[in-house]
Amino acid sequence: MGKLSKRNNQQGKTSTGPSKQQRSENTSQCNTRGNATSHQEEKETPDNLKYEDPFADEYEEEEEIHQGGDESMELVGNEDKEILNLPVRSWNPLTCEPLEPGTTLEMDETAYKMHHSLIPEWSSLSFNILRDTHGDNRTRFPHTILAAVGTQADRADQNKVIVMKLSDLSRTGGASNKNEKDEDDEIMGEKYDTESDNEDDEDDDDNAGELEPVLEHFSLNHHGGVNRLRCMPQHPEIIATWSDTGVVNLFDVSGVLQSFERPTIGVSSTSSVKGNNSSLKIRKTPFFVYQGHDIEGYAMDWSKVTPGVFATGDCHGDIHLWQPAGSCVSDKNWTTSSFHVTKAYGPSPTTSNKKNASISSVEDIQWSPTEATVFATGECAGFVKIYDIRCKGRPMISNKIHESGSDVNVISWNALVSNLLASGGHDGVFSVWDLRNFQSQPSKPLARFNCHKKPITSLEWHPTDESMILVTDDDATYIYDLSIEEDDAAIKEGLEGIPPQLLFIHCGSEQIKEAHWHPQIPSCVMTTSLSGIDAFIPSNL
Repeated sequence: MGKLSKRNNQQGKTSTGPSKQQRSENTSQCNTRGNATSHQEEKETPDNLKYEDPFADEYEEEEEIHQGGDESMELVGNEDKEILNLPVRSWNPLTCEPLEPGTTLEMDETAYKMHHSLIPEWSSLSFNILRDTHGDNRTRFPHTILAAVGTQADRADQNKVIVMKLSDLSRTGGASNKNEKDEDDEIMGEKYDTESDNEDDEDDDDNAGELEPVLEHFSLNHHGGVNRLRCMPQHPEIIATWSDTGVVNLFDVSGVLQSFERPTIGVSSTSSVKGNNSSLKIRKTPFFVYQGHDIEGYAMDWSKVTPGVFATGDCHGDIHLWQPAGSCVSDKNWTTSSFHVTKAYGPSPTTSNKKNASISSVEDIQWSPTEATVFATGECAGFVKIYDIRCKGRPMISNKIHESGSDVNVISWNALVSNLLASGGHDGVFSVWDLRNFQSQPSKPLARFNCHKKPITSLEWHPTDESMILVTDDDATYIYDLSIEEDDAAIKEGLEGIPPQLLFIHCGSEQIKEAHWHPQIPSCVMTTSLSGIDAFIPSNL
């Protein structure tokens, strides 16, 4: 959680030496005493030599630092030092007033096991973490992250799809985190008899802390800003983008990912990279471009069950289905004829005219984690709809979950409990629904949180924990554990308005747009915002 510092930038000093007037008086008194005694002293003889210091005493005036304006200058003494060191308080976007313009937050390093930031040339609305070949359930530092990011440049021809590799991401937490290993070793009352192993681990941790993060990246030209970016789960080298020009693009970045695994070769600006008697082909342009939508959109998702099955939804309410052609998926031979795309669903007749088209906009799409033919949409006017591609032309279930008509910005389908669907609205409310009872009208959510003051911009279930969910709004990134009940939580003073299920808040970014769990590094979160990209692991997870 970010902290708002109220410390004053000026620090007072205490003037401990005598004042100018006092020093002059003391000096004159010494001279007077010296003259008076000089008449009584014996004359200097060879047997009675007197030492005379040729260097006169010098006094350096100490600078007096004042606190206050020009009209009220007061000397700051020892008794006033405590006033300057005002306490630091936490800033919580759920309970505190909005920050004043120009106010910055100070991060508490002890709240993170790892935290790294990246400020790209252009901000991003959307990104995706790519699965790598370094294994699952990685907990040992340093970490490596592969990601693809789409930009929002000021000109359409300046946009890029950036494939990046962040490596040597070391532990950055405070002393409390560094001592976790020692605390675990002393659980039995004494340290385990594995001194050699512990020494090796400590050396590794120390070396990890000294490493500098390394960024490798390759940019692909993209016409138009990237509204949404998603990679195929089964083949992360296939990246889809929704352009604000109304075009859907598919990129094959397999050559870029292979180059990241060969650091001695590097990535060249040419179309291929040669080395070790092999050639890596870098495809700089999309291999498939679809212009069948009438307008831009934001909703897109790949099927988790069937590789290559894809769905896109636009701002007019039209949903197009993509089916892979032939053996392109199994052969990994991606060409301009790799997909068949058809318009499968459109807005209802009451909203089909241009005047009301905006209220039928499809904001998000999520395929079922277990059923190959089922997907859900979050739409404007407060609707969540369930589709089965075997049922042509209409949704199987259409439920208005927001009676106020507030737009459903994002949805997320729980991969571990397939009957749970989460939704986040433009009114700042996010809810969890049981799809087994979703058809009843009106449907009641299993949980509803209305503590957010800004629209929900992203939410995602944890890939390995069925009860944890990641939520973002413009102010912060939040991690909830929905298994915590109200009666089980310890109610503390000063926590009014904070749900007991809230485990962690990450602040400091400006207008957060998307956040994702890393599928292979437990509790690692990556976010994108107007101010940059963050990757972190909370200390309490």
